[in-house]
This record gives sequence, C-alpha cells and structure tokens, in this order.
Amino acid sequence: MKWADRAARARAAAAPGTASAPGGRVIAAVREAVRRASTVSLLIYALALGAGLGLVSADYATSGGYPFGGVAVGAWTAWPRAGTVGADPYTRAVNARRGEIPLAIGEGMLLTAAQDEDGRTLDAACTYAIAGITPPARAWTVTVAGRGAASPGQTALREGFTSTEILRERDGRFVITLSPTVQPGNWLPMPRASGPIRLALRLYDTPVAASAGTLDRTGLPAITRTGCTG
Repeated sequence: MKWADRAARARAAAAPGTASAPGGRVIAAVREAVRRASTVSLLIYALALGAGLGLVSADYATSGGYPFGGVAVGAWTAWPRAGTVGADPYTRAVNARRGEIPLAIGEGMLLTAAQDEDGRTLDAACTYAIAGITPPARAWTVTVAGRGAASPGQTALREGFTSTEILRERDGRFVITLSPTVQPGNWLPMPRASGPIRLALRLYDTPVAASAGTLDRTGLPAITRTGCTG
C-alpha cells in the first residue's frame, strides 16, 4: 500500500495542470502576471481618465466668462468680487488665463453681457443697438470681449468705445450699433462672421462699485437685436 500511495503521489505531481508540476507553475505564474497587468492597466486608465476629465472641465470653466459670483441686472451681469481677495478660484483662474488685472472695489466695476434684452444669445451674425445711459462714473468703456487673435493681414478694427469719444444725443443718451456691416454713428464691428460674443462694460471710479445691489436696469444701456444676416 505504501508503494502504491507513493506511486500515486508521484503521478499526481507529474500530471499536467498541477501546481507542483513545472508546467503548472508556469501557467500559474502567467495567470498571476496577467492579473497584475490588468490591475495596473486599470489603475493607469482610471488616472488618465481622471486627469483628462479634470483638464477638460478646467478648460471649459475658464475659457468663457466668470462662472460664479455674478449679479444679473437686465441683460447685464455685474461682477463685484472679480477683483477682490475673496474671489473664488475659478474667477482667479479666468483672470490668469486672460492675463487681465480685474478692477478692485475702489477702482470700479465690470459688467458683461452675453444675451440681449429678450434673453437671446448675442450672435456675431446679427445687429444690435446698445442704447441708453450708464451709472455715474468718472469714465467707462464698452468693448467686445473675447475677440481672439486677429487673422494675418486683417485690417485692425475698433474694439470698443470710451465715454470721452462716443457721440451722444442732446439728453446725454447714446446709441452704439454693434453690427457686422458698416453703420453710421457709433459703429462697433463684430469680431467674426458668426458665433456667440460677449460685451464688457467697465465703470471706473463709480459709486456703484461699493454695492452691486444699487444697480438698476434702467440705468444701464439696453441691448436690442435689430436684425440678422442670412
């Protein structure tokens, strides 16, 4: 019986697929290597996916206007905290990406507009009338934000108006025509043939900088669409 038991154990040890056989050890090692490689690959994939999503979301959050902290006043949005030490990280990232120095509370206030009075997105293929008055301020500017780099050989175009050069009516009101085609009076050309645009109104040395809640839509220029091409 002892001899038979030893023979049976020897055959079992030498049988293919057993852990103690050389072939079995190789198969087990291969399986372990595949398992470890799969785990490492999954970890690398998860890290790459997380990094990619993080970069894409950060680019999206900082490629346009400020994502948080705005105070809506008609078609305009005031950003009273954009230049303060308490600005959120996304606002600081937007400023860094633009390479701009935002207005501090004691210097003035920034307002932006991406829609007209009817809530429609401002489109470079359309014509708009920016008409009315501005809040009290020592000076102000109206510009088209986010123009991007000019095309090679393109003629330099006006990018905005200042309070010292704009043509006004007798009552002090003004009308700026934002249009892709040349217009009489205060004409502000579109930066491209089509696509969304934003306007920026900067008020310098203004009392409303201390509190955006004092702003009233009647004290800001209205943005009205007057037509579109195509």
